[in-house]
Amino acid sequence: MKFRYSAWAKLLWLTITLYTAACTSQQESLVRRQFFAFGTLVEISLYEVQQPLADQAFAAAEADFQRMHQQWHAWHPSKVTDVNRRIAEGELAMVPPELLSLITEAKHLSLLSNGLFNPAIGRLVRLWGFQQDNFSATQPPDPKIVYGLLRKRPSMEDLTIDDGTISSRNPAVQFDLGAVAKGFGIDRVIEHLRSLGVHNAIVNCGGDLRAIGRHGTRPWRIGIRSPRGAGVLASLELSEDESVFTSGDYERFFESGGKRYHHILDPRTGYPAQHVTSVTVAHHDATTADAAATALFVAGPDDWQSIARRMGVRYVMLVDRHGTVHMNPAMAARVQFEVDPLPQQEISKSL
Repeated sequence: MKFRYSAWAKLLWLTITLYTAACTSQQESLVRRQFFAFGTLVEISLYEVQQPLADQAFAAAEADFQRMHQQWHAWHPSKVTDVNRRIAEGELAMVPPELLSLITEAKHLSLLSNGLFNPAIGRLVRLWGFQQDNFSATQPPDPKIVYGLLRKRPSMEDLTIDDGTISSRNPAVQFDLGAVAKGFGIDRVIEHLRSLGVHNAIVNCGGDLRAIGRHGTRPWRIGIRSPRGAGVLASLELSEDESVFTSGDYERFFESGGKRYHHILDPRTGYPAQHVTSVTVAHHDATTADAAATALFVAGPDDWQSIARRMGVRYVMLVDRHGTVHMNPAMAARVQFEVDPLPQQEISKSL
């Protein structure tokens, strides 16, 4: 048995740096700031922003991320853990406006995904040991306990959201917003940066990002890492307001009996989703891209197209466990592979 916790956030930052640097030689107009939030490295990149405004923007972005991280944490004391406690006790929970907006949007996206994105399965995530700062799981949990949690069927459909409060008819509902909080947080920070007068920026949270504007005379260009081994699988030019999120089985996982158990759980089985190693989604808002990357990972090679359509996603790249790259035609037209030989590809019908 062996355990691994991938530290790819820094490599992904270097990947993005590599591709943005290739876009223009005017690097003196690009300024960056890094800090840690949501358990990963966050980098804010600004282009053509004077230093006083840049300092103000960096400070605002870091303050926003730190506030959201503290309030939305799934296992340290937070607003989320308080809501979870009240739901478990059958009580009505008063929810701050920002968190209420996040949960409301998460419910909407969960319904669109047919429940494949399900942030109500926090108990299941905890059972597997993925709700830990120092993740150290070495074997899967008792199947009887997994089945017992599945029988309770926690779902975002169980929620009643009304006048600033949340309640649930199912006390087994426990939020873990990790598959949507980064996206929602990035969207909030982008809104804040724009309100300050910033028009060209990337907000990158552990390799998941949203870009606005341009990098000089050319678009922002980012790298998509290979799900197996080091290096870049492909690169992608972004529109003037676009988010790119990737869900992969290499982020938090352990191996037992020659099998990989990763943190992306299938709510239907209680076990890690099979058949996929990574899914990359490009979308105009980060919240949808974040949730959709998880939902399409769970959907797998056979069902991702129908779920993408339901969620309004138009650019998808899925890598299956055999290394075949599945894309819709619109994504295939944009992706530039950076590996030789090229991977086997399957192009779907248009979404």
